[in-house]
Amino acid sequence: MRMNLTELEIRILGCLMEKELTTPEYYPLTLNALAAACNQKSNRDPVLSLSESDLQRGLEALGARGLARMTTTGGRVAKYVHSMGDKLGLDAPVRAVLAELMLRGPQTAAELRSRSERMTQVGDLAAAEEILLKLQQHGPPLVVRLPRQAGRKESRYAQVFAGMPELPEEGPEPPETAPAPRTRPGNERLEHLEQEVGTLRQEIGALRREVEELLAAFS
Repeated sequence: MRMNLTELEIRILGCLMEKELTTPEYYPLTLNALAAACNQKSNRDPVLSLSESDLQRGLEALGARGLARMTTTGGRVAKYVHSMGDKLGLDAPVRAVLAELMLRGPQTAAELRSRSERMTQVGDLAAAEEILLKLQQHGPPLVVRLPRQAGRKESRYAQVFAGMPELPEEGPEPPETAPAPRTRPGNERLEHLEQEVGTLRQEIGALRREVEELLAAFS
């Protein structure tokens, strides 16, 4: 499967997957319902403002990839469904985690476990991590684990339907500066003693001259 979906296509696909699980009574979605789902402000990052023509263009592209299709089942109004379960063989908990990544961007396993529970029962943290591992090992991989950011204890995961995410480049390492020469403790002590001996010699020389002058005065 081609892994070069656009942001528009990913948002549509994620919304179809989400609404199938959260509101199955209103699924498949009409174009109006899909627009409301794609443009809603909660559980979305980034928040988008898509028109019906945008959605039709995205649905056509997804249809060409076999990931979404139109259906008139249950009425005359055209409605839309995704084909992720059939196309990729993903069960509900896996689709929930993947939809969450498609709708809100990179997240930690703990965040995904908590947020995916609104769609379906995912299980504990270990179960969420197992789902993420399954998505990473899928052929081709659907999720990657991102390098841990500075100051964060947990790594985040990202979906790769738009290709590999851009990772922040590491800045150049600062040039190495030669360390200031350090004097070993023994050398420092020897130098200190030598300074003290020099000072004593000067003082002794001054006393000797004074004694000689006194002897000369009394001679």
